[in-house]
Amino acid sequence: MYAINFYSEIYEHMLRAGRKCGTIRLGSKTDKYVPGEVVWITVGQRYGKRRKICAAIIDSVIVKPVQELTPREIAAENPEFRTLDDVIGLLSAIYDRLVSPEESVTVVRFSPIEE
Repeated sequence: MYAINFYSEIYEHMLRAGRKCGTIRLGSKTDKYVPGEVVWITVGQRYGKRRKICAAIIDSVIVKPVQELTPREIAAENPEFRTLDDVIGLLSAIYDRLVSPEESVTVVRFSPIEE
C-alpha cells in the first residue's frame, strides 16, 4: 500500500478535520498514484517516525503546469492559500529550489475512509 505523507505537522489538524483533501506534488506522479487506489495519509519527517491519520481513496490525479492551478486545487493543498504565489512558495520551500510557474505538478485529490 502506498502512503501520501505530509512533512509539516501543521497539516495534521487540517487532515483530521477534513479541511485538507488534496496535495500538489512537483513533477508527474501518475506512476505512483492511481485514481481508485487506497492509500494511507500520514504525517512525519522523511526517514523518521510517521503517524497514520487515515486511509483514503485517491479520487483524481491530474498533471498540469503550476500556472494552470485552479483556486479549488490551491485550496485543496492548503485552505488558507489563495494565490499561485502561495503554492510556488510552498513548493520552493519543500523542494529547496525555486519552482517556476511553467513547471509541471501533480494534483492528487483524495477522500478519507472512515473506519
